Amino acid sequence: MQSGDTTFRTIWENVREWVSVIFIALLIALPVRYFIAEPFIVDGASMDPTFATGQFLIVDRLTYRFEKPTRGDVVIFKYPNNPSIYYIKRIIGLPNEKVQINDGRIFVTSSGPAATTTELVEDYLDPIHASHDTLSTNLGPNEYFVMGDNRNQSSDSRVWGNLDKRFIVGRPILRLLPITTLSILPGKFNE
Repeated sequence: MQSGDTTFRTIWENVREWVSVIFIALLIALPVRYFIAEPFIVDGASMDPTFATGQFLIVDRLTYRFEKPTRGDVVIFKYPNNPSIYYIKRIIGLPNEKVQINDGRIFVTSSGPAATTTELVEDYLDPIHASHDTLSTNLGPNEYFVMGDNRNQSSDSRVWGNLDKRFIVGRPILRLLPITTLSILPGKFNE
């Protein structure tokens, strides 16, 4: 009877040890996953050639808690019409600006008494992915205008409207797969 008790005790100690390890791992991993970094897999052609279907990204969820997104940033966000779906797009217009698109050319008018209008130079945009849209929109104090780099294949602010900041999850900080595309801050563009 003693050897049975020993076996039961050994099994119980192993189970308890595994439960402790799993609990500690979850205690560490879950806050990282929900507050610091999150995996994301690109699905669709809306960001070609910058990002392609199947690329595995790590999303930085922390930076935009301390600083504002800027024009040219690539962001991952919850689709406003269905927050269970995530999109990846590039920021074109910032809060309180006016965005005008005239035959695919983008003009941004700053806010304030010294408002100026500037045409965006989008060196990251492949000419074969340009569009010929025409529209105009004014952004509110917490709104962004986002577009895919493949304008003809992108459902973006031109289709469903301005993006409220509360839907922005973060920015891609690492592109891990495929390994041939490994990069830090993929899609980063400096004006």
